[in-house]
Amino acid sequence: MKYTTLGHTDIRVSRICVGCMSYGRPSADFHLWTLGEDETRQMVKHALDLGVNFFDTANSYSHGTSEEFLGSALRRLGVRREDVVLASKVYFNDGMLSPQAILREIDGTLRRLQSDYLDLYQIHRFDYTTPIEDTMQTLDSLVRQGKVRAIGASAMYGYQFHNMQVCAERNGWTMFSTLQNHYNLLYREDERELIPVAEQYGVSRIPYSPLAGGHLSHRGWESGTKRSDTDTNIRNKYDRAKENDLEIIERVAQISEQLGVSMSQVALAWQFKRGVAAPIVGATNPKHFDDAVASVDLTLTDDEAAFLESPYRPHEIVGPR
Repeated sequence: MKYTTLGHTDIRVSRICVGCMSYGRPSADFHLWTLGEDETRQMVKHALDLGVNFFDTANSYSHGTSEEFLGSALRRLGVRREDVVLASKVYFNDGMLSPQAILREIDGTLRRLQSDYLDLYQIHRFDYTTPIEDTMQTLDSLVRQGKVRAIGASAMYGYQFHNMQVCAERNGWTMFSTLQNHYNLLYREDERELIPVAEQYGVSRIPYSPLAGGHLSHRGWESGTKRSDTDTNIRNKYDRAKENDLEIIERVAQISEQLGVSMSQVALAWQFKRGVAAPIVGATNPKHFDDAVASVDLTLTDDEAAFLESPYRPHEIVGPR
């Protein structure tokens, strides 16, 4: 495994991050395909054995049970807190990003994770109802208290990310060190504004859905998995551009055959080619982590990257609210 540091911090993370939305108690009003507690512990152990130390979850995933299962897995596996990097998020809760909500939700997150601090706390979306000064000052207070080491942002528009960074900078508050945006070979709209702003500030990019919900891991569109059959969120993200996306998927398949590697490895190697620090990989099977870790050592040529990218046509915005 290779490692990097997040933004301008000293937080050292593996080049692959475990996406913990895959873990938690299944429910009809969130996801039916998530793994239970024992299976979660097995997946966490496998990731750790491969050298992965970076785990991303959220207070809203499986109604908090994703955080619970992750915290329980690390405790039962005897993992030292300083040996892992834990990231979570706040927004999909009462009060969204109001000071009261953030202060309440961080305590719930820490309790569920069985930790007294969080390495990375991210705002899950942009809150149009709370002044950004209130949000950024509250996040800064968590860093000053030692409850949080660094802060980050998720899907939003470029001007919103920029304005929040400017607000923090002007007031001497903690600035975002990471950006967790929607980014993969099938969705590249953030290359226009959001990613350049992140690069301007030296922010590390840790995108979600690097495999487009599994579409980039196999030929064709449907996979026949439980997630594919039940996850309406994935359908809403990608089905509208299916025709164009299938062109790109076929090119990923061609490159994978030429190189003798899996399609997932090609799709993730492209992320590294485009400056991503650590793509967030959700996995429900140990071999998915094996593939992800192998991608860290795969380097695409400029011609291979251009071949993968050239069919892409503009997509509808998916991610920011």
